[in-house]
Amino acid sequence: MKSVCLYFQVHQPLRLRRYRFFDIGNDHYYYDDFTNESIMRKIADECYLPSNKILLDLIKANDQKFKVSFSITGVALDQFVSYAPDVIESFKELAATGCVEFLAETYSHSLAALKNKEEFKSQVNAHVERIKLLFGQKPKVFRNTEMVYSDEIGKMVSAMGFKAMLTEGAKHVLGWKSPNYLYCNALNPKLKLLMRNYTLSDDIAFRFSDEGWKEWPLTTDKFVGWMSQFDEKEDLVNVFMDYETFGEHQKKESGIFEFLKSLPQAVLETKQFKFATPSELAKEYQPIAVAHVPNVISWADEERDLSAWLGNDLQDEAYGKLYELRDDVLELNDERLLKDWNYLQSSDHFYYMCTKFFSDGDVHSYFNPYDSPYDAFINYMNVLSDFKIRIAEMKVSSVPVNGTELAKKDEIIAQCKAEINALKKQIVDH
Repeated sequence: MKSVCLYFQVHQPLRLRRYRFFDIGNDHYYYDDFTNESIMRKIADECYLPSNKILLDLIKANDQKFKVSFSITGVALDQFVSYAPDVIESFKELAATGCVEFLAETYSHSLAALKNKEEFKSQVNAHVERIKLLFGQKPKVFRNTEMVYSDEIGKMVSAMGFKAMLTEGAKHVLGWKSPNYLYCNALNPKLKLLMRNYTLSDDIAFRFSDEGWKEWPLTTDKFVGWMSQFDEKEDLVNVFMDYETFGEHQKKESGIFEFLKSLPQAVLETKQFKFATPSELAKEYQPIAVAHVPNVISWADEERDLSAWLGNDLQDEAYGKLYELRDDVLELNDERLLKDWNYLQSSDHFYYMCTKFFSDGDVHSYFNPYDSPYDAFINYMNVLSDFKIRIAEMKVSSVPVNGTELAKKDEIIAQCKAEINALKKQIVDH
């Protein structure tokens, strides 16, 4: 019997406010609280809460045979706590069923794995602790930001104790091979890889409401029929997508919630499939081959590479300047500075600077709150300039006074005392 793995990514960026040149050095608060709260509340009401209720009902209705998995970024969790605590509670209800697995990722939804191994490990550990605290699970499976993966990144993840990792079943990686098997890391075969079936996943995530698509409308019977046509030797089907697909990217009026409600029964009735979490897949199946990924891949755009975040000079400049500050930030160990440091690492800031306006331009413009990539760059660099000023000021104020400086101060004090005594003597004499 084949296994179906449903995985949902939950993330909402913490949007920066319009930070002007004249704010630099004068205003150290960077976030658009009104926009962040209003968007979070809107998506909570249109996506997270109704979708979580549907999943909870489906788990109960199917005698716990229906299972799903999530990864929720630390940035999203922080905003849930501030703006939508009812969403946290609804995820706790799902966790209590025993049919929902929570995966680990970078706390800040960052690209730290590409730049600094220690920063990457620190963020992953922080995220693991937050998931344990909120949902009572210690994640065993890892999903990197935007499914960014390479042999070296997989090796790092394995060294941190994870048993499996999710990534993209990219054509240029798999070639003729199918994503419907388990694979393993090329540098450490102990790490098992779950490759996304991007065709089936994107049929739901991107094409569901596209009336120009030749397969529109997409029904559960049609979707399950496609899965049933896979080779009988294939082990699993990984359907991975953004959770915001339900009610946000694909609006309620499109019928997306009805599709979700009817999917488990349509899958289970075939007797060919069962639902499983990533940990269950890693335990049940053995890899059929090594996945050689010497160059970094992601799940974004047609290229499945890093060009959405690090594909032009603007992005490279901002990304490089940010990580130049890491040592100073850690040395100062200031709570507010560390919090801003984490939020400034979110990959969304670099995504907004993307200049790809051709094959994937519509996707980039849909998610971009700025009028242009250049506006995004200027705004971010203004914030970063202020951040650097704060670091410099804190370094000066925290520099300990050395012996030479103390000697100079004692000398000045002695000189002042002598002058005071001389003045007192003059007053007495007169």
